[in-house]
Amino acid sequence: MAKICVAASAGGHLSQVLRLADAYRRHPHFFVTTSAMARGQLGDGVQVYVVHEANRSNPFKLLGVVRDVLRIVATERPDVVISTGAAPGCLCCLIGKLFGARVIWIDSLANVERMSLSGRIVARVANLLLVQWEDLTKRYRRAQYAGSVL
Repeated sequence: MAKICVAASAGGHLSQVLRLADAYRRHPHFFVTTSAMARGQLGDGVQVYVVHEANRSNPFKLLGVVRDVLRIVATERPDVVISTGAAPGCLCCLIGKLFGARVIWIDSLANVERMSLSGRIVARVANLLLVQWEDLTKRYRRAQYAGSVL
């Protein structure tokens, strides 16, 4: 059975990926998120890793998240990474891919006219790239629309 890394920043990204729980609940899985307070939402007995929130405007903090995600992925060795974003989810996808994981990216519902920066980066390595607005499939040829999460 595939081991799954579910990676999402706290808040809307995490809410969206939790709505997809039927897709990963029956598989061994763990979470990577950005808030220790989110642990209560994620279920008892599930491994939760908390990393700092980071983005391109703070490269030093981003480097710390790269280090943390590298350690997590090297330890857990997921077969699949599922993420809705943002930067820490993007890093989980990229580093997971380096370790041989398949990558599923679901771009945020908030991105109506174009994919997020993280989504555009992950699109290059994703095995499955999903958008929540059908019009985005015209702009991003690898993107698929399967409905919205919310």
